[in-house]
Amino acid sequence: MSLSVLRTLIVDDEPIARQVLREELEILPAIEIVGEAGDGLEALQLISDTTPDLVFLDLQMPGLGGFEVVRQMEGRSLPVVVFVTAYDQYAIQAFEAGAIDYLLKPVRQARLIQTIGRVRALRPNPRMVVENLTKLQDLAPGPARKIVGRLGEEYVLLNPTEVLAFQAEGDLVWIVTAKQRLLATQPLRVLQERLAGQGFERIHRNAMVNLQHVRKLAALSSQRWLLTLANGQEFIVSKRQVPGVRQLLDF
Repeated sequence: MSLSVLRTLIVDDEPIARQVLREELEILPAIEIVGEAGDGLEALQLISDTTPDLVFLDLQMPGLGGFEVVRQMEGRSLPVVVFVTAYDQYAIQAFEAGAIDYLLKPVRQARLIQTIGRVRALRPNPRMVVENLTKLQDLAPGPARKIVGRLGEEYVLLNPTEVLAFQAEGDLVWIVTAKQRLLATQPLRVLQERLAGQGFERIHRNAMVNLQHVRKLAALSSQRWLLTLANGQEFIVSKRQVPGVRQLLDF
């Protein structure tokens, strides 16, 4: 069976390092180099423009480093990311966080072949590709955490600010945005932990809302309140959660 072509992007601020990696990759079968980037901003633009299957990403670059580039990736058709670094402590940190693989400079052919094998094993599973990226994004500085949503057969990375609410229905958890609903890949409890301190509040055992998107809170009775989001969707606030929600919303 013939190998599928891996469309590959190389990102490194050192031209010589890019050249060495390119030459090593060109020896291997079914690898197409779709571009090179010398910094993080250029990398993000090329990832958007070329939609590569695989990105070799240097961790230490001026401006946006490798972790920051991964942090800003979003949307559909996301690549597998392999970190490249000259410093072993960063590689270990990345690998423990869930990176599919990492390469130490100078890159050796045998190690590169092993890495490509791991990428080929992961690439057919879009959910694993996206969840791998979210683990790496959690290493970047700052509080934001991307949310993985499923839309049909596609897996999408969402910024928390895009999410209006999470709603559990049995074993399923729906992500509510302004325009659509997507399936979450994690339970509500896990999402609550990951998004702590980012403006999300549990209003019921089956619902968590983004307080920035709340437009109205009205009493239905002395014990029950109705919360309305920016998209018009309504939620009942449980009796136990009413005092905290009112305080947070200053109602």
